[in-house]
Amino acid sequence: MIIYKTDEQVELMRKSALLVSQTLSEVAKMLKPGLTTLAIDKLIGETIRDNKAVPSFLNYHGYPFNSCISVNDVVVHGFPNKNEIKGGDIVSVDIGVILNGWHGDHAYTFAIGDPGEEVMQLIRVTKESLYKGIEKAIVGNRIGDIAFAIQEHTEKKHGYGVVRELVGHGLGKSLHEDPQVPNYGKRGSGPKLKEGLVLAIEPMINLGVKDIYTEDDGWTVRTKDGKPSVHFEHDVCVRKNRADILSDYRPIEAAEESNPNLHTEQTAVLQ
Repeated sequence: MIIYKTDEQVELMRKSALLVSQTLSEVAKMLKPGLTTLAIDKLIGETIRDNKAVPSFLNYHGYPFNSCISVNDVVVHGFPNKNEIKGGDIVSVDIGVILNGWHGDHAYTFAIGDPGEEVMQLIRVTKESLYKGIEKAIVGNRIGDIAFAIQEHTEKKHGYGVVRELVGHGLGKSLHEDPQVPNYGKRGSGPKLKEGLVLAIEPMINLGVKDIYTEDDGWTVRTKDGKPSVHFEHDVCVRKNRADILSDYRPIEAAEESNPNLHTEQTAVLQ
């Protein structure tokens, strides 16, 4: 069942989404070679709780951490651990919070040092595809229009692997609501978009093949060919003429640019 939000509820969700953005900006400030993903997860948990919110992911279906931190060929749901991140790694950080009963949930991929032009292009194109999908999140379009825009830019234009098994989703009082939002599909297909629908749109794009597998921990998803994967995610409310992006990459990008340990090339955005 699709649940539409009132304007008042959307504003509460914006606060949740912006807390995720704030937390991701704190991550951007601290990232450097030698840091463990477990230390990043600790900072995330502390930042969320300091703002009187709760990590959405902790204990969600038994998930044991505050966040998902996915390095290199890990697509999503990476377990924070004691391994140190290195120069040339890419690190996708996915965070959810519950604030005043409403979820915020989005993700950002960082480049530690210089991972090389091939990987930087994957990062740029995936981020661009997120905004191309968001452009279609307007009243009267369909879910397939979002999906097609992402697939067109990543797979058809650049030849990347678009993950099929993992999708975006509705968001609200629950972390995952209807409808599902795939990153591939046909224009004009799927549920019609109506005012007040809040979506987490999240392209998960592989440098190589689209195929993935899940490790024995039941969570960690990796690319089948071991090549890098990139993940970006925004919280978006469907509106007439122009989508309303509830989350905000600008503080994350500012922190990213000021951190000499990070390699960044900004993409034009709709904010």
